[in-house]
Amino acid sequence: MDIQVVILARMRRVVDEICEYVSRYDTGGRTNVASKVLGATTGGETSTDCVRQVRRETLSKAPTMWR
Repeated sequence: MDIQVVILARMRRVVDEICEYVSRYDTGGRTNVASKVLGATTGGETSTDCVRQVRRETLSKAPTMWR
């Protein structure tokens, strides 16, 4: 199997898990959550609890249509 296909599949799984409370059809909301989590992990916040906290904070501040 092509390595790019494997990487893409793993990335989709991660985004799906992070964005489990955001509709699959809400690309803006999913992008926002994934972006905030990526920023936090890039800054060193890599524990599961930290990622969940960033997700909760992002969703709580999101417009109603993203919840």
